[in-house]
Amino acid sequence: MAQGQMAPGIVAGRLSSDELAANFDDLHPAYAPHEAAVAADRCYFCYDAPCQTACPTEIDIPLFIRQIQTGHPEAAARTILEQNILGGMCARVCPTETLCEEACVREAAEGKPVEIGRLQRYATDTLMARGVHPFTRAAPSGKRVAVVGAGPAGLACAHRLAMLGHDVVIHEARPKAGGLNEFGIAAYKATGGFAGAEVDWLLKIGGITVEQGSALGQGLTLDALRADYDAVFLSIGLAGVNALRAAGEDKEGVRDAVDFIAELRQAGDLSALPVGRNVVVIGGGMTAIDAAVQSKLLGAENVTVAYRRSRAEMGASRFEQDLAASKGVRLMFNVMPVAVHGNRSAVEIELEYTTSAGGSVTGTGETVRLAADQVFKAIGQTLKGAPEGLELDGRKIRVDGSGRTSVPGVWAGGDCASGGEDLTVTAVAEGRDAAMDIHTQLSA
Repeated sequence: MAQGQMAPGIVAGRLSSDELAANFDDLHPAYAPHEAAVAADRCYFCYDAPCQTACPTEIDIPLFIRQIQTGHPEAAARTILEQNILGGMCARVCPTETLCEEACVREAAEGKPVEIGRLQRYATDTLMARGVHPFTRAAPSGKRVAVVGAGPAGLACAHRLAMLGHDVVIHEARPKAGGLNEFGIAAYKATGGFAGAEVDWLLKIGGITVEQGSALGQGLTLDALRADYDAVFLSIGLAGVNALRAAGEDKEGVRDAVDFIAELRQAGDLSALPVGRNVVVIGGGMTAIDAAVQSKLLGAENVTVAYRRSRAEMGASRFEQDLAASKGVRLMFNVMPVAVHGNRSAVEIELEYTTSAGGSVTGTGETVRLAADQVFKAIGQTLKGAPEGLELDGRKIRVDGSGRTSVPGVWAGGDCASGGEDLTVTAVAEGRDAAMDIHTQLSA
């Protein structure tokens, strides 16, 4: 059997539809107006606010919170969206506990920050509920820009360019725009089809065309794009998945976590989605946590995250680690996979204990076996099919501070490009900033 096929222990319908609906309800419910007013009143409105410095998109957080406090949530939304056009999604998925809220003065003084993320959601949801777009296009520039990839970086770049008067064509391989916002985050973080609704709202700026089923290497080349457009922005993500490098990883029941999450996000009926009884997720980042928690919410009895380094070295924040634990997920540290056991299907996974020091991981020789009819690989992604001629920085496209690549007229941003952390908010900042540099070049 091919890798990723269902093993006998992987079945659908472990929980009822009502149980699944409750499990996948909104992780952080939206504020009611009076709740938002009370939350906003906790802000000190700091001068040189550390929360703003900690925000990758540099939103003026004290200003938008004051606007909420004074009863103007739509003005607050404009303040947010001027810096981060995907502010609605970022309010839901940003690791605020390690960014703006960790830097909040209230967090330092009391251990309870102003809930900046929920306030941001309140403001942006209020504006988007009106169905209007707060920005208008500049006069047409006559310039055309190609954006490859409709993820956060590509959407942010396209919106800013369109607002500045340029015409933009987004080439997207998948049948829906949104990238990881649509396919790659936990369903309970963005409920009710919000990712798609936000894309539809963003496109109301005008001047943006989305061509789906269009991707580099599938009839689309970088040379052709450079010839047909005045500039090109690449936001192609990281489509490749690292190998487990353990014996038996080709058995039934072993699959990539990103594919599982995408399948779950697009499922019309969660009760029809199969999940194992004993699930082990290999990895230590957000994808690992999202896959593990959602496995548990689907009805898996035993779910374990196995990470080869220590808790302190784990990529997922402590908030996410604690969330997983609160849902019944077991976290194991300093263990790495050496073999998946079973006949044709996964039955057990063998893990070797490790020590990690100075950036390296060393096996101790001591092993432990866990029951595992489903194993998810969440051990990092790689650039797949990098366009020829682009200089790479390790596994990513090398860019400068403005997003320029080694090829004239080509910019890149988001997960595929060297730079900041692989976060939605960072991708938005990179797309926005590249758009401003493209605009400068096109206006010269």
